[in-house]
Amino acid sequence: MSVRNNDPKGHWRSKTIAFRVSPEEAMMLDMQVQTSGMLKQDFLVRKALNDKVVVHPNIRIQKYICQYLKALTEELSRLKQVSDDDVLDKIRYLLNMIAQMGGDEKNALPEQAEHSETRI
Repeated sequence: MSVRNNDPKGHWRSKTIAFRVSPEEAMMLDMQVQTSGMLKQDFLVRKALNDKVVVHPNIRIQKYICQYLKALTEELSRLKQVSDDDVLDKIRYLLNMIAQMGGDEKNALPEQAEHSETRI
């Protein structure tokens, strides 16, 4: 018999929940999960239960945000005119993350921002 795998809070997760999403929804979900620094399962459970997702900024999350902003910039230059709501939603989300990571300090260094928290 195999050993039970419990989550960090000691809950035994024995139920499987699956659902389908569109490619655009999957991309947005992946972006939010990666910029939260959490596992997708933990992120989805917290969001589904209306718990707050607290992001502790670090260099890995900053790297993901920069990658997404670069991809969005390329998409915007390709489009020339922004009429796609998905692109605008992604930009708003990332700009909100950056604003919250900076806190009150507008020019905070990554080392200084590492100690702040961001709520999604």
